[in-house]
Amino acid sequence: MNRSILRVVACLALTGFPAFFAVQAQPAAAAGLPDFTGIVERNAPAVVHVEAKYTGANDRRRGVVPGPGQADDPQAELFRRFFGMPMMPSPQEQRHTSLGSGFIISGDGYILTNNHVVEGADKVTVRLQDRRTLTAKVVGTDPTYDIALLKVDAGGKLPTVNIGDSRSLKPGQWVLAIGSPFGFDYTVTQGIVSAVGRNLGQRDQPYTSFIQTDVPINRGNSGGPLFDLAGAVVGVNSQIYSNTGDYLGVSFSIPIDVAMNAVQQIKSKGYVSRGMLGVMVQRVDDDMVKALKLDNGVGAAVAAVTPDSGAEKAGVQPGDIILTYNGHVLQQAADLPPLVGMTKPGTTVPMEILRNGKRQTLKVTISEAERDKNAVGASTGGPSSASSGSAALGLTVQPLDNDTRKQLGLKSGQGVVIGEITGPVAAQAGLRAGDVILMVNQKRIGTVGEFHDATKDVKPGSTALLLVRRGEQSNFVGLTVPDGK
Repeated sequence: MNRSILRVVACLALTGFPAFFAVQAQPAAAAGLPDFTGIVERNAPAVVHVEAKYTGANDRRRGVVPGPGQADDPQAELFRRFFGMPMMPSPQEQRHTSLGSGFIISGDGYILTNNHVVEGADKVTVRLQDRRTLTAKVVGTDPTYDIALLKVDAGGKLPTVNIGDSRSLKPGQWVLAIGSPFGFDYTVTQGIVSAVGRNLGQRDQPYTSFIQTDVPINRGNSGGPLFDLAGAVVGVNSQIYSNTGDYLGVSFSIPIDVAMNAVQQIKSKGYVSRGMLGVMVQRVDDDMVKALKLDNGVGAAVAAVTPDSGAEKAGVQPGDIILTYNGHVLQQAADLPPLVGMTKPGTTVPMEILRNGKRQTLKVTISEAERDKNAVGASTGGPSSASSGSAALGLTVQPLDNDTRKQLGLKSGQGVVIGEITGPVAAQAGLRAGDVILMVNQKRIGTVGEFHDATKDVKPGSTALLLVRRGEQSNFVGLTVPDGK
């Protein structure tokens, strides 16, 4: 029996499902149980049904060639998510629709959902409780945390959820979910917190300490909110433990503090950065406890130290047992990556280690981990997120990673890279995907947000002067937007 941790497949088209049969329920005593009706009435209007459509156009634009075994099959996404099989829409596939949930976090139309609900979609729409269907722009995504930030224009202020504090959750607390399992909008399910700080291992979001619950979660619930009894969102429903693809009693939610941290970073700088310590750790097993004459198996054993990392500079050595990180006690090795990931790069933190039977505290400066190459940056102008300025110029931009900066001899915070040429203005100017933009109208550019700000006033008839780096050469290129007269 396959007992691996499996992600909720909210991205399945609801076709080919077996028939469901209703069974008459027997009345049950409700004495002592909480009444969830008030929470549902207040928050249901802020929960949305998310629909993502795939035609394969995005993959062809990115140069992805469909591989064998990727026929027009609505179950292909199931195999990709459950068994690791790559799934790209084949040329024969006309349309694939995936369904999920989300919730409105601000009245101006920002919506939070899972990345795997909208990943690679050509078009994303959301349906509100009042039955309005709106086109959503994918503002940014972070596959590592499985978070996606959407934006809709509803022509007015939208209802919102209250954001809670997932750090205060304790096992045994009541929680409930609102979402669209199997496409059934505004379905409410409830349960209790089974555990907190649950890490699912290196292969599945190692930087996330999940909330484990027994709330029934099924396909279509992905991206929906998990509420506490105060009616505040404490998690984003994301995964289940299953060998069938359906709920078997164990569900996992991304803590809302992790999700909102990602949201704020996407809004402010266009991508999500995570801290990096520079060590490879493993659990302290029984053999290690005996050999090193330890009292117990708590902590994280350092197996290797990355050269020139913050850990090496602080004096961390292979064989050290990390006991605490920035005041947090490590019960197991899996506790360390989420704590390091949430640490802002450049921060110096205390770390207690055990070496040769003696405790000592080291001060470690955390560096920035490599960015997720599959992330969609804020305002990068992806399939459904092009800003007005960059759209007029006929190009999209993406964050520039540090390795590329080093290869080009650029300093940290310099430049953004052209992701795609989308219109005739940039094409006629000879720009290409991969060119690096250093300045716009003599203003230095280092983030997608800065590029967006510098080009937001570009209008028909105006000219934007770009300093473009290609290889070892930099040149000013003027892009004039036709005035249409």
